[in-house]
Amino acid sequence: MKSEKDLFINKLNQLYKPERLLYYMYADEDDIRAFFAGTIPDRVAGYAGTFGTYDYPGVFYIASIDRPVIGIEYRPDDERVDYPSDLESVRLDGAFFYSIELDDDAKPGREYICRLFDDIAKDDDARRVYSFLSVGNKADVTGVFTGYKKIRILYEGRVEQDMARSVIEGDTDSMDKKYLYEKAFFDPITGHYNWNHLVAYLEMPMDKGINDYTFVHFDIKEFRVINEVYGHIAANRVLSDVVKAMNEMEYVYTSARCHNDNFAMIIRDMPEEETIEKLEQFFGSLSHLTEDPNYRIYYRCGVVPMQRAVLLGNRVADAGKMAQALGTSNNSTEITVYTDEMHDAISWVNYIKAYVDTAMANDEFVVYLQPKFDIQKEEIEGAEALIRWNYKGKELLSPGRFIPFFEKDGSIGKIDDIVLNKVCAALARWKQERRKLYPISVNLSRNRLYDSRLIDHLTKIVDSYGVSHELIDFELTESATYDNTEHMIRVLEELRDRGYRISMDDFGTGYSSLSLLTEMPLDTLKIDKSFVDKTGTEKDREEDLAVIRHIVELAKELGFVCLAEGAESRGQVDRLYELGCDIIQGFYYSRPIPVDEYEKLYL
Repeated sequence: MKSEKDLFINKLNQLYKPERLLYYMYADEDDIRAFFAGTIPDRVAGYAGTFGTYDYPGVFYIASIDRPVIGIEYRPDDERVDYPSDLESVRLDGAFFYSIELDDDAKPGREYICRLFDDIAKDDDARRVYSFLSVGNKADVTGVFTGYKKIRILYEGRVEQDMARSVIEGDTDSMDKKYLYEKAFFDPITGHYNWNHLVAYLEMPMDKGINDYTFVHFDIKEFRVINEVYGHIAANRVLSDVVKAMNEMEYVYTSARCHNDNFAMIIRDMPEEETIEKLEQFFGSLSHLTEDPNYRIYYRCGVVPMQRAVLLGNRVADAGKMAQALGTSNNSTEITVYTDEMHDAISWVNYIKAYVDTAMANDEFVVYLQPKFDIQKEEIEGAEALIRWNYKGKELLSPGRFIPFFEKDGSIGKIDDIVLNKVCAALARWKQERRKLYPISVNLSRNRLYDSRLIDHLTKIVDSYGVSHELIDFELTESATYDNTEHMIRVLEELRDRGYRISMDDFGTGYSSLSLLTEMPLDTLKIDKSFVDKTGTEKDREEDLAVIRHIVELAKELGFVCLAEGAESRGQVDRLYELGCDIIQGFYYSRPIPVDEYEKLYL
């Protein structure tokens, strides 16, 4: 067993267990040794997880019982509970407990646990927001539980102070003004100012003689990991270290712990380079965990420069948090400076999220078709449906202005359905007018593949227009991620079984393995424009041509049609012809055009 000083102790939490019945059996050393090895006596194990149990089976040290027991706790006096009939029982009073977690190679006995908590009491006063829990005295009840390669110990404590009752009952007479001020404007964990206090500076900075300032808002990356792995004592120490560092910085006018692991500072205005340099030094000094020097701590920080801070006034925090949220890497400290362009971009995203349903109701989304041409015959072979947003009837927005945001928030399925409906409506009308029909490809966003009703949903749309399935080509983007490839393949196979065509868009830009490509039920492989851009000039590189040539050969060996997108010149078309490509889609033949224009030109 590890020595006490070598043990890694995770201080979990403080909790309250109400009055309960402990059903138990006496345990000897062999029983306890087996318990820590993962074997719970059958007499107790059979009751684990039954209705009315408060916890898992454990080893208990009870002051009124002269030897260790193994048992399980139940809610008392409940006629719905089937209480054990073959175990002893004792009624335990409601009590508070301090919970810690140890590695499972510890085998804690009663005296060992008492020494452990004597040491813990020296480092942690167990103060909560509205109460104070004493953990230094000998506990009347101690429970030891195992699981997930950890040992959890609950050690009974005693409440020394309870202000929660006054809060719950609204008893303001029992609270003095100093207590109320501290609760309103100070953080209970670090003793530092909270967000309520800092807001006063944002509203009336002149009251403290501050004329202008830079605003900083930051958080601790992966703080949850510190809390869960190293315990709340270690996590709280990190918070306190941040506060100490903020108080020591001469350029900080005031600061606050806002909530959880978020902090804010009002600092002296400096040139941007100097501001960044000082903040990098600040975060660098806080980058190591005391409990584990090998664990690196990183931060995500948003900075609002003086000019914008002055203009934003008491709304400056919104800008700081907006810039902070742009930090996405988990393995570095990121300092992002707020700009007006950043605000405009994020505001636009939020606006279109709120407006999209209205835009759909107003039929603002329109479909354009970009023809695909058979490179051998130079005849039309089909088209791809592309979405445009006729924003309030004033401006035609390209997909790049809105599609990425709909993909991110999960509403892209609504856009896909609009395109499919409009394509099917056009095909149905052309069929009625006895025009020649060519397949049209529509996008199928990969995140929709999780929907178990997807295939029936798509088929219901297509069939409602009486459109033949072979006229619909569903395109998936290769660069999009999908973490369940087996499920994806099953969905594509069922779509093909129902007669639809399947294409992989943007091939070469993602991370699909060649082995996966051999399993996917594809009809068409689309070579991404980035490859086509490198062809058809005097500066053709043999390496680039070799890549395209091999993609074409691979597609044909696998039985796929090979389509190149983005051809804009005759030279590119000729080169792709030489390389063996089947279909061309690009500006050389046609830009995306409205449905009625496509109809006039090609049908």
